[in-house]
Amino acid sequence: MKTSAVFSAVLSLLSLASAASSDKGSSKSTLPSTFKPPQVFKNANLVHVISVEKNYVKENINVVVENIDKKAQNEYYLPFTADQISRLGGVEVKDRKDTSAGPFVAENVEFDPESDTQYLRIRLPKPLAPGAQQTLGISYYILKAYSPLPAAIKQEEAQFLTYTFSAYVPSVYTTSKQKTEVKFPSGNIPDYTKIPGSGDIKEFPQKQGTKLTYGPFDEKPAGAYEPIRVRFEFNRPVTHVGRLERDIEVSHWGGNVAFEERYTLYHRGANLSSLFNRVKWQQSQYYQQGNTHALKELKFPLRVGSIDPYYTDVIGNVSTSRFRSNKREASLEIKPRYPVFGGWKYPFTIGWNSDAKNFLRKTATGGFVLNVPFLEGPKQNEGVEYEQVEVRVILPEGAENVKYVTSIPTQSISSTEVEIHKTFLDTIGRTALVIKTRNLVDDFRDRELVISYDYPLSASLRKPFIVFSSTIAFFVAVWLIGNIELKFASVPVVSKK
Repeated sequence: MKTSAVFSAVLSLLSLASAASSDKGSSKSTLPSTFKPPQVFKNANLVHVISVEKNYVKENINVVVENIDKKAQNEYYLPFTADQISRLGGVEVKDRKDTSAGPFVAENVEFDPESDTQYLRIRLPKPLAPGAQQTLGISYYILKAYSPLPAAIKQEEAQFLTYTFSAYVPSVYTTSKQKTEVKFPSGNIPDYTKIPGSGDIKEFPQKQGTKLTYGPFDEKPAGAYEPIRVRFEFNRPVTHVGRLERDIEVSHWGGNVAFEERYTLYHRGANLSSLFNRVKWQQSQYYQQGNTHALKELKFPLRVGSIDPYYTDVIGNVSTSRFRSNKREASLEIKPRYPVFGGWKYPFTIGWNSDAKNFLRKTATGGFVLNVPFLEGPKQNEGVEYEQVEVRVILPEGAENVKYVTSIPTQSISSTEVEIHKTFLDTIGRTALVIKTRNLVDDFRDRELVISYDYPLSASLRKPFIVFSSTIAFFVAVWLIGNIELKFASVPVVSKK
């Protein structure tokens, strides 16, 4: 009974999102070029938290929004520069006081491609009445946010990064009260912008351990901007995945789900000021106890029951890997052929298999539900950012009525489509769901991708029938060819008398 209830709930969710053939979705909408956000809201109180603790920037905006218009309103806008919006991803919005409220829809809106200001539109689940307030929690990530300073260092030197932002949250609305907190990976922050304080505080920011606080500030008009630049130690790899292609292949006859991930990885930290020295590298690993800004290993926590892992790069199989699997965990640890320093690139491929029963279930109506992680990837202390991620789920040949739902933010999903993937022993090709996303981070590891589909009996029997028929046809053809008389008939010689 419990299993049936779970499947019913999953199918009800899947009915909200259907991936039809040739359907392409986008999280961007277009508005007139003369568009300006209406001044219908006021930020009564705002706290802006910026985290530069990992190799991407995470920002949280906790704001009390007040409707100052005479009509109910449900569209709240956040401004970004065109460069920022291209690197913005993972936008999630929730009600800080009512977690059950929702869903909040966040999408990029384009009103003038030539303008440097673009907007993120947030649709409230219910229009906010005049004079009413709602506490919003808005979180998002900005990729490729840092610049190393100095840009080139020796391989044994510490790495420092810089980040530029505004002390006031960029807003299209008046903000009555606000402050900005910046969190760092360590207390080594040699340079940061100082600005005049207010009230009893003579100067901002206030430093407490690994945190800087700008504010509180009094009322600021819409569009207020105060540039701030911070420089901090980040002696870790700045790992950036330019493109990840993740294939998930489902086999009903084999009872297997095969995973393969192809990475194009970059290190966006400081370049080396001189040639790489292997001797110094080995010495630094001994004396500095492994503290380095070079990328030397990646750890992939996998689902329990994962088997048959492999690790290759453009040269071929890489033997510097370690795989552990037991009843509680499965882990793949890999080491590149060389330590990856700033400005270097390392493409590689990993893959593994798993029992289909860990991910696949049959519903009471005869359909199937596949529940897999949308994103797995390495789990590093310094974090990993993904510029482009393409997830391709290859279903059995003949699968139809494909629907999906995922907990990945819709703002990061650029397109979805169902296509045909042809491989060995296929006749019409396998059904494949392809989802393309952008600007994700490892915080979204293990977010679910749930897919439902129908798999008729005739489709499941197609491949065995084709294999059986082809085998019989082959032997019949061999038998027929073997019975063909290829030698010349002998002609009796008649003797003359």
